[in-house]
Amino acid sequence: MPGHHRRARTHSSGRIRVVEEETEDPDFAKKSRIMVFKSMMSSTKLFVLVMLCMQNTMFTVLRRYSQGVLKEIYSKYEVLLVGELIKFVYSAYKISSELSQGEQAFPKLRYLLKRSSKMAVLACIYGAMNILSFVALRNISAGMFTVFAQLKILTTATCSSVMLRRSYSMTKWRALISLMMGVLLFSEPIWNRDDNSKNPEGGNVMLGTASVLIEVTLSGFASIYFEKVIKTDPEQLGIWERNYQLAFGSIPIYLMFMFWEDGGVAGYFGGWSVVAGILALLGAAGGMLVALSIKHGDSILKTLATTGAIVLSATLDHYILGGPLTNIMCIAGVIVVISICNYTFDMSPPETPLQTEPKADKPDEEIALTKTTARY
Repeated sequence: MPGHHRRARTHSSGRIRVVEEETEDPDFAKKSRIMVFKSMMSSTKLFVLVMLCMQNTMFTVLRRYSQGVLKEIYSKYEVLLVGELIKFVYSAYKISSELSQGEQAFPKLRYLLKRSSKMAVLACIYGAMNILSFVALRNISAGMFTVFAQLKILTTATCSSVMLRRSYSMTKWRALISLMMGVLLFSEPIWNRDDNSKNPEGGNVMLGTASVLIEVTLSGFASIYFEKVIKTDPEQLGIWERNYQLAFGSIPIYLMFMFWEDGGVAGYFGGWSVVAGILALLGAAGGMLVALSIKHGDSILKTLATTGAIVLSATLDHYILGGPLTNIMCIAGVIVVISICNYTFDMSPPETPLQTEPKADKPDEEIALTKTTARY
């Protein structure tokens, strides 16, 4: 074929023959870009990311309605705890319903709990992030906290580069930086208010700053750690198994927080309403959608979906609940949307999919024959 050159290379063992192609076809680059675009827009990935964005939006607006309009005083840790219980029970049901013939549910669930140490680490990280947020807000202003919190976008990308050895094009890095600045501008009503710019009386600014910086670093690490476990762990457990394990590790964490604040203002499980119950359901759905978005996409795309939800929820909050929507916020919203598009539609060659780590006690050949596809 004109414009093509082919050469063959044989491995030293003589068993592997690799064929490499070089092309001078002028349409080759265009075809590659189309393939990249189709990969980015796969129906499952797009559906999951849109659903995650909508879930975050609904959760934010409903929580604003619950606590800002209805003035409900239930404990947020109780809502998170109930959400984890729902996720735990539903995941157990899905695991039981997908068992092969002759396989029993109880031994399977018990085995998963015994093998849940990796998800327990993730639950402890989430718990530490809650504590660090509390310490930070006791020592620095809400505005300062909001500014530092936007660094989660960059810490996630940095951890992805280090832990998963991914390389991002300069277009993607520029898109992430402009996304961070856009979100920062969009939150201008929070950090630019006089009452939010003053540090708490008696607060230690150095301690508060260190706490929020550690929190954003842990946030990036946790996202990539979760992705690494889902995609490369030799056990290759499915999404429901991982959610089951994570919920099991999270329940005692939220119980601890609930007892720590002594049930909040309304006491244990006081002040609950239908809206609070819906928030718990949305919280459980959010945990499952995060796992699905990482499974079918990656942690950065998950971050883009949740960032887009910030703009969408603020817009709905303005038109439904009368929240702020300034000219600066509108401009920042456009910047956020453009940044998401710049990252998503970057036509650089796609990354090589992450490979499952081989088990140390099995030869490579046996792993290749016995590895099965994880159930969704």
